[in-house]
Amino acid sequence: MLEEAEEIGRRARRARLRLGMPQADLASALGKSQGWVSKMERGHIELDRVGLLNQVAAELHVHPNDLIGRPYNSSPDENQWQVAASSILRELRRYDLAPVFDGTPRPSGRLWQETTRLHRLRDAAANVAIMQVLPDMFREARALAELSTGHEREEAFAIYAVCCKFAHTAAHALGHPELVAMSCERAAWSARLSGDSVMPAVADWMRVWDMWATADWADAIALSDRAIASVQQGFDQGDPLATRAWGSLQLRAAVSAARGNRTAEAEERVGHARTAAERLNAYVGPPIYDRHSLTFSPGNVQIHAISVALEMGEQRKALAINRRTSRGLVSALPNSRQGHHHMDIARAWLWDGNRDKALQELETAERIAPQLIRNHPIARSTLRSIVYAERAATREKLRRMSDRFHLDG
Repeated sequence: MLEEAEEIGRRARRARLRLGMPQADLASALGKSQGWVSKMERGHIELDRVGLLNQVAAELHVHPNDLIGRPYNSSPDENQWQVAASSILRELRRYDLAPVFDGTPRPSGRLWQETTRLHRLRDAAANVAIMQVLPDMFREARALAELSTGHEREEAFAIYAVCCKFAHTAAHALGHPELVAMSCERAAWSARLSGDSVMPAVADWMRVWDMWATADWADAIALSDRAIASVQQGFDQGDPLATRAWGSLQLRAAVSAARGNRTAEAEERVGHARTAAERLNAYVGPPIYDRHSLTFSPGNVQIHAISVALEMGEQRKALAINRRTSRGLVSALPNSRQGHHHMDIARAWLWDGNRDKALQELETAERIAPQLIRNHPIARSTLRSIVYAERAATREKLRRMSDRFHLDG
């Protein structure tokens, strides 16, 4: 794993030299010292924040996945998801051609029931399984849209858009930038045809995530605000689905602001999201099916507040928020969000100098969401830092002991 850090540094150096960019120029663009860039290129400094990783990649005009070598090298069995990803890409490329589907597609009500399986897989962070389910779902939803009219056709496009969202999430987690980009484009296309007033905002929520890859923090906030405005009326009227989208977009804006060093705005956005979560908690009425698959709750707001603090380099604040957060709020979250949370807390403890607690949290994260954590660049960076620090500490202990024993040679 330590060799992985060195390889990331070598890729950064090659990208910089390809542009004819001196270390000093890259350092200036990043707000760092030339010594920092030199150490990063030698693998001695970890890119341990997503915002920092994306900023370095943006300045070097490469994709973050290319910089860190994602998808990571795995066994042939673990790489089988790429076969499913290729099938999904094929379906997305032929979105406006006659669908290839044998038989008669099921009605939209049945297909919505099928999406509950995808929700469960998403919650479990089973991204490979999501990839395997999606090709057939795309084909059937597209066939239904081709054969039906009116509301049924709109619902078929809504299902297609939600499938794009699942593909987008899984592709981000596994590291497939082409599928990330195309699923986002097709989500926007199908959302416009869905007749669902909230679905276009969900597609924009996906686009904001993609803007982070190029460190376009201001554009990400502007797009979030446009999407927020599109569901504002529903939010004002207390519509639960609009409220979920409104709150989720505020969290997207909060992370964008934190990465853009807009501290006050980041905290204000978290406050807005907390208001939306409280409104959802106070909702009284028939159960609402979260057809847009937006994980939004008071617990999700709390763990985003921790992430925002970490993106601003404030690990003690992150740990303080964590201490104030009810364990029940976190345990009520799906495994995918719990895994992210414990990964963040591991990073906070590491930055605070407690490697034992950092490793405990990272082990918890892996136990809860193994596929997600093993493929996450920040989890890998955190583990590398722990391993390196432990080896350095052991070397220092051995050096001191050898001095006491006068083992000069």
